[in-house]
Amino acid sequence: MTFSMKKNYILFSIVFICALCSFSFKRPKDTGLYISLYSQKLKDFKKNQTLLLDLVKHTDLRTHDGIKIIKDQIAIARTNLKGLDFWLRYVEPVAYKKINGPLPVEWETEVFEKFEKPYKREGSGLTLAALYLDEKQVDKDSLLNLVRSSIFATGTYMADSITSQLQLHHHFFLANRLFILNLAAIYTTGFECPDTSRIIPELRSMLADVSKIYYSFNESFAKTSLSENYLSLYNSALVFADRQPGDYSRFDHFTFIRDYINPLFKMNQQFIKQYGVFTKSYVDYSLNNSNTSIFSKDLYFGQNEKGIFLRVTDQNALLEIEKIGKLLFYDPLLSGNNQRSCNSCHKATAYFTDTLLSTSFQFDRKNPLSRNTPSLVNATFNHLLMLDGKHISLQNQGKDVITNPLEMGGNEKEVVQKILNCNEYNKAFKSFLKYTPQETEITIEHIVSAISLYYSKFNNYYAPFDDAMNNKKEIDPAVKQGFNLFMSKAQCATCHFVPQFNGVKPPYIGSEFEVLGVPEDTGYKKLSFDSGRYGINPAAEMLNAFRTGSIRNTEFTKPYMHNGVFNTLEQIVDFYNAGGGVGKGLTVNNQTLSSDSLRLTSNEKMNLVVFMRSLNENINFDAAPLQLPVSKDKTLNSRKIGGEY
Repeated sequence: MTFSMKKNYILFSIVFICALCSFSFKRPKDTGLYISLYSQKLKDFKKNQTLLLDLVKHTDLRTHDGIKIIKDQIAIARTNLKGLDFWLRYVEPVAYKKINGPLPVEWETEVFEKFEKPYKREGSGLTLAALYLDEKQVDKDSLLNLVRSSIFATGTYMADSITSQLQLHHHFFLANRLFILNLAAIYTTGFECPDTSRIIPELRSMLADVSKIYYSFNESFAKTSLSENYLSLYNSALVFADRQPGDYSRFDHFTFIRDYINPLFKMNQQFIKQYGVFTKSYVDYSLNNSNTSIFSKDLYFGQNEKGIFLRVTDQNALLEIEKIGKLLFYDPLLSGNNQRSCNSCHKATAYFTDTLLSTSFQFDRKNPLSRNTPSLVNATFNHLLMLDGKHISLQNQGKDVITNPLEMGGNEKEVVQKILNCNEYNKAFKSFLKYTPQETEITIEHIVSAISLYYSKFNNYYAPFDDAMNNKKEIDPAVKQGFNLFMSKAQCATCHFVPQFNGVKPPYIGSEFEVLGVPEDTGYKKLSFDSGRYGINPAAEMLNAFRTGSIRNTEFTKPYMHNGVFNTLEQIVDFYNAGGGVGKGLTVNNQTLSSDSLRLTSNEKMNLVVFMRSLNENINFDAAPLQLPVSKDKTLNSRKIGGEY
């Protein structure tokens, strides 16, 4: 177990112990109304599931009318489920995927267990049943299995280990936080609702049901109740949703999130602090209790940018480490031939990527690397790193790049020795040892941690869209239109989630991978040869899958896709609009992107690009150092700042 793994384990253990301590608090005298509402809703939902099962058993699925009967009952059951969603997603998220899983199989590597091998989650339930009914041939036994699995999973929520959580106020505000985040990120996007005509009706029903949950909670937990201001704003959100068009592509997602959801999130965060809320759930592991806006860079923590310097809190000390990290970033001593630095591929003038080549040169300076250089800006907001998710920490990623014979061709021991042969580095790192009592000697961990601390400082910038969502500035109407398309008809938000617009969705504890069918060239003659995530996790679902990256700063980080095949945002939009690789005529048996055309108009495409540009962060990149530390080996003192290639 690496240092960062131990750190994650220790932090989680502390949170868990605190949670256990919190359960010594005195329970309210009467939680009856709140718990009875939960029990009744669960009972009603199970009745709907059982009725669905009986209908499947006794309905002829070979006829159009038979299929419609089952679909109608699924719709009723989904509406009932949305009234429970507030609780179910939070108190037992694994069981929830059996009730309403969006995919038949998901391979997960969540934050607390990301140092372990990916584990398989099989989905079932209502969403998959509805999708299955659209197949050319429907096998009754297969459909029955999806429904039975859903019913079995529902029983989990009747267990004492679940219902006991409802007797204290802590779970409520944490479940409410997840509910609010999902209102911003997935509930209006069709992420797990195959019938897009039902997205807004289900939203309205859910909002009304949660209003009842709020009322019952306040009645049962008077000392830790929601305020009148909160309830008033929530009611306004409900009214807003009711008055919006029922078509999700005409729903004003922008105003809904800015004027209602984000302010509700802030108030709930204040309740968490005010009422001393504790957690014992990994669901809350990444979220920051002190954050007050969904569109704030400290909403959740994905990576430890300090690495081995985790314990350092003194700002002056961090600035000194960062200063050394900058020198190291530009220093080719990290490479095997003393000609290549981090800056060789991650150029600060290009948002820490390489915009000149589809893929950078290999260490041999002759052949190209197989993958495009990803930007380091906002890298900390991913739980898994590299396009295939190979690494769980920035520091592991740094070490791998330095020692990879195709990239920097360095050797750990030799790199450390070369760095310590420079008096400036030597003196600095010796002074830093007091911050790492677990390491008594200077190691490669010190080096890569200083580097990650340096480039991670550029994550703390905001885009015009963030300012608009935080009510600091107005924004062009075309941006609003583009965002609303992004959240609906264009289907972008089903993979790129608010607020980082990457593959990390609420509760922000894992990174998602998608199969898009990216071509080898723009002529779409063949699929990219790169197997992607499959090389790390050789499962059929992961073949040609890649981690979903952020679309922040995309205007400045071309070329796009893992192989740099596209050079403009317009090409990207056209690729998605056509239905990815399958839509373009390629054979991709496991493509997760819908192969149907989005049928976007020219004006809609333009507005999508305008929206993406509103996510450009105005980052103040500093200049390269004027000189590098002097080495005792005089032959190394002619090395070039930033590397030669």
